Amino acid sequence: MRTHTGEKPFPCVICGKSFTLQMVLTKHIRTHTGEKPFSCLTCGKSFRHSGTLSQHTRIHTGEKPFPCSTCEKRFSDKRNLSRHIRTHTDERPFSCPTCGKNFLLSRNYLNEHMRIHTGEKLFSCLTCGKKFVKKSNLIVHFRTHSGEKLFSCLTCGKRFGSSGNLFRHLKTHSGQKLFPCITCGKSFRERETLLHHMRIHTGEKPFSCITCGKSFRLRGSLFRHLKTHTGQKLFSCVTCGKNFGERQTLSQHMKTHTGEKPFSCATCGKCFRQKETLSRHMRTHTGEKPFSCLICGESFRQKGALSGHMRIHTGEKPFSCIICGQSFSQKETLSRHMRTHTGEKPFSCGTCGESFRQRAALSRHIRTHTGEKPFSCVTCGKSFSLKGGLIHTGEEPFCCMTCDKRFPNRKTLAQHITTHTNEKSFSCIICGRGFHRISNLTVHMRIHTGEKPFSCMICKTSFNRRCTLTVHMRTHTGENTCELTQVRSLFHV
Repeated sequence: MRTHTGEKPFPCVICGKSFTLQMVLTKHIRTHTGEKPFSCLTCGKSFRHSGTLSQHTRIHTGEKPFPCSTCEKRFSDKRNLSRHIRTHTDERPFSCPTCGKNFLLSRNYLNEHMRIHTGEKLFSCLTCGKKFVKKSNLIVHFRTHSGEKLFSCLTCGKRFGSSGNLFRHLKTHSGQKLFPCITCGKSFRERETLLHHMRIHTGEKPFSCITCGKSFRLRGSLFRHLKTHTGQKLFSCVTCGKNFGERQTLSQHMKTHTGEKPFSCATCGKCFRQKETLSRHMRTHTGEKPFSCLICGESFRQKGALSGHMRIHTGEKPFSCIICGQSFSQKETLSRHMRTHTGEKPFSCGTCGESFRQRAALSRHIRTHTGEKPFSCVTCGKSFSLKGGLIHTGEEPFCCMTCDKRFPNRKTLAQHITTHTNEKSFSCIICGRGFHRISNLTVHMRIHTGEKPFSCMICKTSFNRRCTLTVHMRTHTGENTCELTQVRSLFHV
């Protein structure tokens, strides 16, 4: 009768909540006392209610007395069967009043979803204070502190802190990629990764920074960006003390101390610290260029190379020299340019000690010692130490728009154009004199520094130019002495 009258004569003396039956009150009291009088005879685990013990016992016996009438799948308790039946009926009885999203299984899922809208995070980590919407997320997070890894791969033995990470890892053994991109055909192991990939084609960036308005394709990218505003760096290196905003960045940094390079190229055996670096390296073997320019169609191996290329079309030059004000489209080009002001030459020859501003210049120089000539002409078979020597036909495809003079390569044309514009991009930081070419500035700087890098092997006299050394050497060899005498006589008439 109390179900009709609403009478609840049995109150809880601890919290004041009332119940219609003494038995229900007794069960409720156990939530306060922590009493669990029903124990499993197999594993010893205890429970507050006898019904919960009955359900638990079926884990050991394997008993599944509740069958689905549609697919005949069986369940150990009636509640799981009820949730399963909704997968056939598509019934979603739990609806979010904010966004209208419906949930299939239980009200608990709806309650967890509601916290996305309210921002409520009930579960806090006692170690670092980080908060979570779900208790399950807190449990997984805590393993990052304890180092506990409960889930083990049966194939390779690798262990993981969550079942989700193990499940994703298992696909690396099977090689199964069930989710293809309809735009470029690339396949992925997980639907979520495909959705993230699709935003590359659509340009969608749904995650925006409320501070500066910058948008991102991935939620994780937004979180990393937010730390640039807060300056928060919770993860410290125990070796050098450097701080990082993310645990993953710290892990990558630690490998610089240990020298660990766990990612190996199956083709050439080269090892890398990061999986992403290995992926980029693999493209040098496969020739894959997944990043294409939408304007001219040129493709690139790396996203950064495409970004730099796009500035050719837009004319954007965001990197400026603080000394002379010259702007560049790429940060690397600015770094090389700065060496013309500072005189820095970080690349040294291990044979003769000569230093260079650019790594490519050092590579070319080393060939003067080794005699290596890696560039061969397909027409006559002649080999060269520089790629520029390969022009066999005399072809000069690059034309000056001002005087119609033609050149064999783009670099020579660019140098020639400065003779029309009178642009002198390379300035001496000591006397201010400008030069069209960096090589001319390099020679000029030796006047101020007194540097004479070219020495005679016979008499040890030094010179600041290679051509001066060449002329001097003829005084020892006697080569072209008549012509040299005639030249000297012209200046002493």
